[in-house]
Amino acid sequence: MRRKAPLGRKPAVADTPLSLNPQDALVAIMVAVSASDETVRTKELLTIQQIVNDLPVFDGYDQERLTAVSITVFRLFDDENGLDALFKLVKDGLPERLFETAYALACDVAASDGLLRDTELEFLAEVRYQLDIDRLHAAAIERGARARHMRL
Repeated sequence: MRRKAPLGRKPAVADTPLSLNPQDALVAIMVAVSASDETVRTKELLTIQQIVNDLPVFDGYDQERLTAVSITVFRLFDDENGLDALFKLVKDGLPERLFETAYALACDVAASDGLLRDTELEFLAEVRYQLDIDRLHAAAIERGARARHMRL
């Protein structure tokens, strides 16, 4: 059982779950890219919800977990070593065969509002590095996300 943070104290990394299942890990990456610019936009949240509702990788996912996973990501972002802890949770919870899926979902969320900010681009670069996504594969994934989210 996790301890609750005392009033007035921000929760630390120690207050976060010890593990994420594969679906939670995918959600965590999507929430993290959305929060990477310190503003979670409605369009990004709607994209995350649509992805969770529609993609087969989320079949059977308990959507009640979206809130818990989001809170975990926000807590980690408040901690000095939180980004390292986030990537450890993601890599521990996600099979390697889904690393490119995680990157593709992150790209879709980042592109969903029609504007990629520097902090989002930096976070995507960190995801590529942490998940060891081949640069050529990453470029194809990025191009696909761009094409899906083009506006007239």
